[in-house]
Amino acid sequence: MKNRYEGLLVLNFKGTEDGAKEVIERLEGDFKKEGAKIEQVQKMDRRQFSYAAGDLDGGYYVNFIFNAEPQVIAKLRSKFKLDETVYRQNYLKLSSKIVEKPVRTPRPVKAA
Repeated sequence: MKNRYEGLLVLNFKGTEDGAKEVIERLEGDFKKEGAKIEQVQKMDRRQFSYAAGDLDGGYYVNFIFNAEPQVIAKLRSKFKLDETVYRQNYLKLSSKIVEKPVRTPRPVKAA
C-alpha cells in the first residue's frame, strides 16, 4: 500500500547554485526510478544553518512530497547517502490528503 511522504533534502552546492535546477531534476528522476510518484517539489532556496557542525555553513533546501511504498524510503536513504550533493535528508510520513467533510444541514424543527 502506497503511503504519502515528505522528503526534505539539504543540498550542498559549495557557494554556487547555478546547477541547482539540473540537480533537482536528477533527484526527481531518482525518486521516480525507485517507484515514487511525486506530487509536489518545493524549492526553498539557500538557508544558513543555525550552527555549523562541519565545514558547511548553509545549504539549499528542497522539499519533495510523494507517494511510495514503505520500502522505497530505505532505498532512497541509501542512494542519497552516497550522493555528494545531498548533505542531509529527512523523511516524514504524512496523512492521506485531507478531504473536506460535507456540510450538514440542520433538520427542520417540528411544530407542536
